[in-house]
Amino acid sequence: MKKLLLALLPCLTLAQQTPISVGKLRQHITFLASDDLRGRGTGTDDERRAAAYIAEEFQLAGLLPKGDNGTYFQTFLTKTKNGNLTPPAGANNVVGYLDNGAKRTLVIGAHYDHLGMGLQDGSLEPNPQGKLHNGADDNASGVAGVLELARHFATNQIAEKHNLLFICFSGEELGLNGSRYFANNPTVGFEAIDAMLNMDMIGRFEPAKGLTIGGLATSPVWNKIVTDATTATGVRFRADSTGTGGSDHTSFYVKNLPVLFFFTGVHTDYHKTSDDIDKINFEGEAKILGLVADIIKRTGEVNEKIQFRQYTDPHAATNVRMSFKVTMGLLLDYSFDGPGIKVDGVVASRPAQAAGIQAGDTVVKLGNYPLENVRGYMEALGKFEKGQTVDAQILRDGKLISKPVTF
Repeated sequence: MKKLLLALLPCLTLAQQTPISVGKLRQHITFLASDDLRGRGTGTDDERRAAAYIAEEFQLAGLLPKGDNGTYFQTFLTKTKNGNLTPPAGANNVVGYLDNGAKRTLVIGAHYDHLGMGLQDGSLEPNPQGKLHNGADDNASGVAGVLELARHFATNQIAEKHNLLFICFSGEELGLNGSRYFANNPTVGFEAIDAMLNMDMIGRFEPAKGLTIGGLATSPVWNKIVTDATTATGVRFRADSTGTGGSDHTSFYVKNLPVLFFFTGVHTDYHKTSDDIDKINFEGEAKILGLVADIIKRTGEVNEKIQFRQYTDPHAATNVRMSFKVTMGLLLDYSFDGPGIKVDGVVASRPAQAAGIQAGDTVVKLGNYPLENVRGYMEALGKFEKGQTVDAQILRDGKLISKPVTF
């Protein structure tokens, strides 16, 4: 009898898997990207309605609340890019927990805020004020992915080998504020978190073009796991090694956690009023979520903590970014108002690391150029040449120090 049960186990396992639902994805994105939610601007009543919807879906899936005071909401205050504080009610991360009785936890996240009515910075419309930015791809698509994966794993009859912490972040469009707040104020034991998987703009999948998967160099296990999963699910992908970028996985990478980032690419509707639901590929997104689910399962087969590896650019000595001749390798806190630029992390094998610049430093001057903000930093970089050495004036623990930086 035991041999018969073992022979039937693969069939039982397949039968117990909850399929990814295209209908559910359509339901979630239709609500989140509706005109009625007015673009989910950070800290607005419209965003709070989106947060309530997410919390309700977490509750329906049976997730435990892991926000503040036994709720699904983790509240934080943040400044908008024009310097205004969010209302006293603040902005909210929405946090739900699937307890599988495991020792380790995976974070699965996406941001749910967008540009609202064009009153905050970020829109690429020529005159954005008062114009509705629905953000169907950016990032109702990623939130729908979080909700559907929560339902998928919570209703399966087989417990995964990780606990799963599902988080929808606010404040991403203002500089990764919600994810940074969570990483600095975790609502579960941070030491138990193995890795973070982030979905941002996964609604425009084109099979021939493929999916971009970032963070592959942030752990030695990722390459095999991702390669095996993409082969099994038939999803073509483009690899991006770095664990940083303009999305919420960066907040976890700078805390020395492995990350993966799923992204179907920038398009002409990015940060415009035309990023609407009629352009979402729901079947394509379902296929991506099938891949993410497979990666989560395969990650559970690693019989130890997922090892973190800092990404080192193999072309660091000659790499040119944007139009600059030089780069420092700084990860910046874009919510910092200045004066100066606040360092959130430092990329290995870059000039900043060699100079001894650290996370938490505020760089107030480069060479002869005072830095008022990120824009001033970018302008200063354009003045320097490869091989040149300049002094960086840094505020660290309230003291002004100088570090020579060689580009």
